[in-house]
Amino acid sequence: MSAKEKNRAPRNRTLRVSEEEIPSLEAMISSIDELKKGVKERMIVNADLFQCLDLIPDESFDLIIIDPPYNLSKTFSGLRFSAMDSVAYETYLRSWFGKVCDKLSPSGSLYMCGDWQCSSSMQRVIEERLIVLNRITWQREKGRGAAHNWKNGMEDIWFAVKNVKDYYFDVNSVKVKRKVRAPYREGGSPKDWEQTSSGNFRITYPSNFWDDISIPFWSMPENTDHPTQKPEKLYAKLILASSKQGDRIFDPFMGSGTSAVVAEKLGRRFLGVEISKEYCLWAAKRLNTALSDKTIQGYVDGVFWERNSLLEQKKR
Repeated sequence: MSAKEKNRAPRNRTLRVSEEEIPSLEAMISSIDELKKGVKERMIVNADLFQCLDLIPDESFDLIIIDPPYNLSKTFSGLRFSAMDSVAYETYLRSWFGKVCDKLSPSGSLYMCGDWQCSSSMQRVIEERLIVLNRITWQREKGRGAAHNWKNGMEDIWFAVKNVKDYYFDVNSVKVKRKVRAPYREGGSPKDWEQTSSGNFRITYPSNFWDDISIPFWSMPENTDHPTQKPEKLYAKLILASSKQGDRIFDPFMGSGTSAVVAEKLGRRFLGVEISKEYCLWAAKRLNTALSDKTIQGYVDGVFWERNSLLEQKKR
């Protein structure tokens, strides 16, 4: 047992994989040799992305979600990614982005995550192949303080398509439920809001600024030890807005499996590629749970609730 495991608080719900679980989880993970035989409907591939790209059919995915290494020095499961100048980082992005784009269907959508240090590089590289429709900014809330700079509490998600006249987007599936602080009435009746036993709420259209999402932390069952894990709630918005039931989703940097888990919960097919065996095991265990537990924290009754609204959700 690692020192990290020994020091966990009793109520810490961070995912663990025991030695006894590994054989059954390994059976859920595909190798590069299995990928050579064809892409399955639900597939986690433990391999280097560069080995995989030529084996994946072009134009075969309706949605691609990319969360690549940002231009920061960081270690992922023993693998070190080192920060570089922006020119070198853009060269790195181009080394795989074009081939990833080839996998997108003519009417498909692509999202790429980044932070302020690499977002401009990402935009330049994306626009070489696709048409950028928007930049979503989501407030992480949690972040390391800085004595000589502003604390970084935001990240970007670039939204791009191949064809601006032919892409899928379902705004009604990603509406936000917000508490009404100043209820306005017309003729004595609520105006554009509803009065319920758990409070007054308004269902609103989403903007490109998301302040209703918390990053996974120790008390959440979706949490893993991945250093840059994305929340299920965040990916649920991308998947619901830009894919239909049964559509295919590709994640070339799957990490601890959030895209695959949310795709499973929402009835989509998926292919995730991840070089770390440890992360693939975490993803497989999370997928096992997703087969019986379809809940996504903060997504209830077909709408996305505000942050810190768990009590209101339980009262509904």
